[in-house]
Amino acid sequence: MTSPEPVVPASDFVRDTVRRDNEQGTYGSRVQTRFPPEPNGYLHIGHAKAITVDFGVAEDFGGTCKLRFDDTNPETEDEEFVQSIIDDIRWLGYTPDDIVYASDYFEQLYAWAELMVERGLAYVDEQDSETISAQRGGYGQPGVESPFRDTAPEDNLAKLRAMRAGEFADGSRVLRAKIDMQHENMQLRDPIMYRIRRGHHHRTGDAWCIYPTYDWAHGQSDAIEGVTHSLCTLEFESHRPLYNWFLEQLPLPGDTPKQLEFARLELTHTVTSKRRLAKLVHEGLVEGWDDPRMPTISGLRRRGYPAAAIRDFCRYVGVNRTNSRPSIELLESFVRRELNRTAQRRMAVIRPLKLVITNWPTSADGSPVVEHFSVVNNPENEADGSREVAFSGELYIERDDFAEVPPPKYFRLSPGREVRLRGAYFVTATDVVKDAEGNVVEVHCTYDPQTRGGTAPDGRKVKSTMHWVSAQHAVDATAVLYDRLFSTEAPGAATGEPLDDLNADSRELLSGCKVEAALAETVPGTVVQFERLGYFAHDPRTPMLFHRTVGLKDEWAAIQKRQGK
Repeated sequence: MTSPEPVVPASDFVRDTVRRDNEQGTYGSRVQTRFPPEPNGYLHIGHAKAITVDFGVAEDFGGTCKLRFDDTNPETEDEEFVQSIIDDIRWLGYTPDDIVYASDYFEQLYAWAELMVERGLAYVDEQDSETISAQRGGYGQPGVESPFRDTAPEDNLAKLRAMRAGEFADGSRVLRAKIDMQHENMQLRDPIMYRIRRGHHHRTGDAWCIYPTYDWAHGQSDAIEGVTHSLCTLEFESHRPLYNWFLEQLPLPGDTPKQLEFARLELTHTVTSKRRLAKLVHEGLVEGWDDPRMPTISGLRRRGYPAAAIRDFCRYVGVNRTNSRPSIELLESFVRRELNRTAQRRMAVIRPLKLVITNWPTSADGSPVVEHFSVVNNPENEADGSREVAFSGELYIERDDFAEVPPPKYFRLSPGREVRLRGAYFVTATDVVKDAEGNVVEVHCTYDPQTRGGTAPDGRKVKSTMHWVSAQHAVDATAVLYDRLFSTEAPGAATGEPLDDLNADSRELLSGCKVEAALAETVPGTVVQFERLGYFAHDPRTPMLFHRTVGLKDEWAAIQKRQGK
């Protein structure tokens, strides 16, 4: 079974809502969305889906989409994260109509907070966070009203201004909305709007010591910008009544934005919690945010995932209202298909074994003859042309391509067996050289000069074709092979802690690889197919270091076959 074709649905509930609003003239038939990440880490594959939805909906309806940083927590945010987010979005193929920040609106948000206090809709609570949390109760449990809830508006206003002036210690006071401590929706039980939090902000410096919460900043920022459809993932569904309540209390500059929630993207064998991804980085369990095992967009990019494949996958998964966990093999099938179309082929031996052709001719000066064969760069794209590959009497083959005592159904090279060397000659193994421990370190063989190009004039067939690299012309390289970063499909399902399922054997570094000379000219970041081995990405920073992107076997098709699909 082949990999799925990318599907862009003609409609989904988000687009249907936008289309209906346009038909009714809501927002003047204008469409504006936004992508609002917090700059406290690198974007991951789940964000990639949100990006394709936010930017894709705007694009489909001729609208606009801004990138807005939710920079309301100076303790966790950094300019490094800001730049990485901008780079990732552009690499995925999207250009924001503008780049803005929640901090752009701090003065307006604060002015509206004072207005809420003056109207008796917000109050300063002097209790500690543990007490406030306990008083909120729980689902099916009543809330307890704060003893500060009925403080006079003028007193609350004075306290709020003192908070802003820095007269109180961090955590000693908060500003809360005054809604309903008995509401069945916990989000409406007098939520916090501002906290005292001294920390150097990457944009505003030390100008503020109180910072708005997400719920207070988000909807109001949407309104200030003129967002029409505020697209969020499902965990914010319970926040929507609060989103609307805040907007209903304020003198907005335009129409009220509409929040819509869709299912977030999770994958098997993957964790997308930024807190846990940060822990992997900070504890040295991976090499950084762009470690090729990480589900971050920068990690996927370094590993060689094409942006087009990620976009196609996100569109295929679609926009729906039900959370699910697609198989990571499905994503890999999109990657494999895109690379099959675009990646040039090269020969590389990652676990080399010397192969000596004992009847190979020599030149008049006694040196081995060197021949060249023309090899197609990509059979899927004729425009990629071909290249010349050197061949001589000493070669490297994969260690797994020779067995002194072959197991059943082993058709590669073994004593007395004839095989084809890709595009070159038929060879037959005759002898081996072993080291002191009895390991085969060199294989001797003879070649049939009548089989040049890999075809026998008498029509005889062989059951195996092997890749090779000329020892005289080989270039040294390092390859890195990857397994799943997490050993279980749903990390943490058994223990509640996903990092308990971290795979200690998720990375294998192979030095001393031998590759054809053309690979030395591969531009960093380029993905090529190592014939018979998989797709490999040339590391963007380290010359001749190649990360295996995906193997050649379509594991998704195998899964579908097992499931009878």
